Amino acid sequence: MPTTQNPASPVRDEKDRVLIFDTTLRDGEQSPGAAMTLEDKLKVAELLDEMGIDIIEAGFPISSNGDFEAVTEIAKVVKNSVVCGLARAGLKDIDRAGEAVRHAKRPRIHSFISTSPVHRKWKLQMDADQVIEAVAASVAQARKWVEDVEWSAEDATRTEIDVLRRCCEVAIKQGATTINIPDTVGYSVPEEYYELIKMLRETVPGGDKVVWSTHCHNDLGMAVANSLAGVRAGARQVECCINGLGERAGNAALEEIVMALNVRADVLPYWTGVDATKFTRASKLVSAVAAFPVQYNKAVVGRNAFAHESGIHQDGMLKNNQTYEIMTPESVGLSKSSLSMGKLSGRHAFREKLRELGYELGDNAFQDAFNRFKDLADKKKIVFDEDIEALVDQEVASQSDRIKVVGLTVIAGTGGPQKATITLDIDGVQHVREATGDGPVDAIFKAIKAIVPHEARLPLYQVMAVTEGTDAQAEVMVRLEENGRTVTGRGADTDTMVASARAYVSALNKLMLKRQRGPSAQAMVS
Repeated sequence: MPTTQNPASPVRDEKDRVLIFDTTLRDGEQSPGAAMTLEDKLKVAELLDEMGIDIIEAGFPISSNGDFEAVTEIAKVVKNSVVCGLARAGLKDIDRAGEAVRHAKRPRIHSFISTSPVHRKWKLQMDADQVIEAVAASVAQARKWVEDVEWSAEDATRTEIDVLRRCCEVAIKQGATTINIPDTVGYSVPEEYYELIKMLRETVPGGDKVVWSTHCHNDLGMAVANSLAGVRAGARQVECCINGLGERAGNAALEEIVMALNVRADVLPYWTGVDATKFTRASKLVSAVAAFPVQYNKAVVGRNAFAHESGIHQDGMLKNNQTYEIMTPESVGLSKSSLSMGKLSGRHAFREKLRELGYELGDNAFQDAFNRFKDLADKKKIVFDEDIEALVDQEVASQSDRIKVVGLTVIAGTGGPQKATITLDIDGVQHVREATGDGPVDAIFKAIKAIVPHEARLPLYQVMAVTEGTDAQAEVMVRLEENGRTVTGRGADTDTMVASARAYVSALNKLMLKRQRGPSAQAMVS
């Protein structure tokens, strides 16, 4: 099976090194609704630097004073990565970017201009010769500020080959050290993009003296595939974003690019300097500061990326995790895989989950708990560890209970009065009572008290959601006090009223055990 980590070779050929250019703070922030504060950007930049990202595109300095300040401050704090500022072909843009990155230990200016016919006509109102002149002027101006200059042909994949080749040649002659060929609108397919990069590298004068770069958008879902095709064709820089953030459908996802190279080194014999074990942390940070959720089934960093629910899959995972995982969760910063418990989970996975949570149940107790788990799984989409703990704790506690909730019907609403009908099993005999009250919980407790009279006081009634979502289990805690004795009962169910009844009865059972040589439970029945 292919390794899930970069090859542990002491010597790596530099010609196979792929530079990772992160544009989360620039292109990623352009995702609608994903704006970040200066403090947020600094946190992300520091983590990217710690991860070993080669180039951090910190922003678009001329776009706003805020962006200029962010690039300036990031340039001051980043210790190892190149810090890059984006600029259009105008000289004012170039100078603003130069001012912003001048504090960086390793500054870069990234200049771009549209090259495709549709962009030249409708966006720039310029012909091809005018665009080429702008390329020459902008790169020359950038070289006055920094030695490391990147030039990009916006919408390169829809540009005539001759025009694109001439633009690249001019940029190289003026001193560009990196040439980026963006698939700006996600139009390419991998074979096509491979041929484009290969052709430019081989035919543009000076092409062997620069780094060729990819910048692929995901409009057709092929950003990562196109980027990797570019690497195979000789590109040695990939522009990408954490979580695949970016305009419209986003950019190539950084974590997917790196892990594809790590896992499939057999067919993609290239390497990066990125510490993949920080991916989970980076994903969560970017998602939090950008207020941009990560889809559950997102590759590498999605909540379900290392989660298994199908009973067949879980059985395979328990026998050998390579049956369904091509990389380890530890390789991307997770502590372990997750057996996501749901209605498709089988006995093997449920027993293993119980062991993981610290429970060892006998066969009968296990079967009862498994049956209740299946009932719960039919009611809610995901059964969390906390759900199982509440379920088993209740099951274990109820085994010695003499009073059990058999059935409950509640009538509630604004019209009133609220009414509850409860059936309790006491020492094998069922009793039914009905009561009204000031609210459904009050009615339930009065109905229970009608069956089991007592003088205990109720100092605490508390409801908590065990897990998230509208289908979450409610865990109810009830505290009863009688003659100096205090007991606490708990009950859990997706129905809060059922959980309340179970919690109250649980407390009553404990109260009975505390009574010294008290009457039998049956004798307590009214």
